[in-house]
Amino acid sequence: MDWGTELARSHDASFGWALRCCAGNRAEADEVLQTAYLKVLDGRARFSGRSAPRTFLFGVIRRTALERYRRGQLARLLPGRLTPPEPDRNQHEVAVQHETTASLLRALGALGRRQQEVLHLVFYEDLTVEAAAGVMGVSVGTARTHYARGKKRLRELLAAETAGDGETR
Repeated sequence: MDWGTELARSHDASFGWALRCCAGNRAEADEVLQTAYLKVLDGRARFSGRSAPRTFLFGVIRRTALERYRRGQLARLLPGRLTPPEPDRNQHEVAVQHETTASLLRALGALGRRQQEVLHLVFYEDLTVEAAAGVMGVSVGTARTHYARGKKRLRELLAAETAGDGETR
């Protein structure tokens, strides 16, 4: 497997996934992506061939983001012993030009983390629900449940916003 070519080919999608895994924090996503690339290139993350290379790469990115998040939580619990994490940045640094896009972003933000992840992987990264389950490290049934519930909740939130009541649960 020529990982240099594969990483270059899937860089935009990988950055989008890293951004999702880092709650929109671009600097954090950059760090996570570079660390994930290093893990793949130096062999710390080994591709076994049980999934597509892209699915494998997205799994490495997700696990790297989770490791970074856990270290940040530990640093908050043990101040002075570890390097403190970067301060959170506003998730919506980029101005939203269309109200439809703003509504969608608000509705997506109201979903649970796993629902956001599976919807991102299926709709933005064009993965199947089965492949998304592999990336997320959950069973296919769990991924399908989060996918169905996420779509249903997204429809409800968008309908409520369109109706003008802005009601969220």
